[in-house]
Amino acid sequence: MMAAVFAAKSGDRVTVFEKNSKIGRKLCITGKGRCNLTNNCDVRTVIANTPTNGRFLFSALNRFSPEDTMRFFEENGLPLKTERGNRVFPVSDKAYDVADTLLRVARKEGVRLIFEPVTDILSKDGRITGLETASKSFTFDKIIIACGGCSYPLTGSTGDGYGFARKLGHTVTPLKPSLVPLETVESISSDADRLLIKNASLTVCDNNNGGKRIFSDFGELQFMNYGVSGAIVLSASSHIREMESGRYRLSVDLKPALSEEKLDARLLREISARRTENVLQLMRSLLPGGMVKMFAEMSGIPASRICSEITRTERHRIVTLLKGFSLTVKGFRPIEEAIVTSGGVSVKEIDPKTMESKLISGLYFAGEVIDVDAYTGGFNLLCAFSTGVLAGES
Repeated sequence: MMAAVFAAKSGDRVTVFEKNSKIGRKLCITGKGRCNLTNNCDVRTVIANTPTNGRFLFSALNRFSPEDTMRFFEENGLPLKTERGNRVFPVSDKAYDVADTLLRVARKEGVRLIFEPVTDILSKDGRITGLETASKSFTFDKIIIACGGCSYPLTGSTGDGYGFARKLGHTVTPLKPSLVPLETVESISSDADRLLIKNASLTVCDNNNGGKRIFSDFGELQFMNYGVSGAIVLSASSHIREMESGRYRLSVDLKPALSEEKLDARLLREISARRTENVLQLMRSLLPGGMVKMFAEMSGIPASRICSEITRTERHRIVTLLKGFSLTVKGFRPIEEAIVTSGGVSVKEIDPKTMESKLISGLYFAGEVIDVDAYTGGFNLLCAFSTGVLAGES
């Protein structure tokens, strides 16, 4: 949509082909339906938060920066706000308002919309000549492939762009999920399934590199029957570049506001007040109910143990587990559940100053179909908008 708007602003006659019955379906589910549409930061910070080919975006981001993105939406009637981590959202907290703004501006600029799936992109002698749908052939001198990755396929994001790119001679790097929940070796008890911990601290360590810490953050974590999800887990997943079962260890601090000393003092008070109660009752005073059974099993302390019989060593074990609830990563969840697809059309075959193919004249790329992906915080949508603007104008 952004590519269409800026191509039309440049004086081109523009047609958008959309295979869904409505445009912007994937955009409408981003940010839990609120749409974190950019990050209120400078270009250098964006590139630092784009671990896969961030420098490729230098020209696009300088053409259409976070500041430009915010100005575009606000000047087109969508008030914005900046929240924690410089994340930018519409004041309405409705992702639909972002999609509607793009649609309204596109129509104002005279963009034509055709709601049909494209079946083939046509070229001759190294130049774009047009495309085909199931019902008709169309002649075009330039085409922008901007149909996303292959995550959330129910929104129409089924990886079509990769097939078109390959057929036209482009290299598509291996596809894998990014910003995705993690499966764990340890089983999560049914009591804890879908349990949300709003204030947890998560650290990820790489066992293959001497336990080196590769990620640490604070926020929401959700236990699932397969492992863990939640905002900090999605962020952590994008730091795991080479997945191997057992390689990465998650350490969850369930009491990040308390030091070990203060937590131990609190535990002593709870034990003293509950001398005749059992370990499960003690743990209910410290944890959400859904975690109690799983936590007790991991502590190794018999559930029937009376509080007055808990030894100093066992008390220390409880404190250590509360400050470092450890889980082993088995793998990513399927790419269909990922927010972002990592991998895509090789940046070596795209001119970063125009987003035009180096192989086929008149062919351009924008957004997630390119082998560029970033961390959470509005960076991925910004990459889509900025490459879209550059491709559209070029």
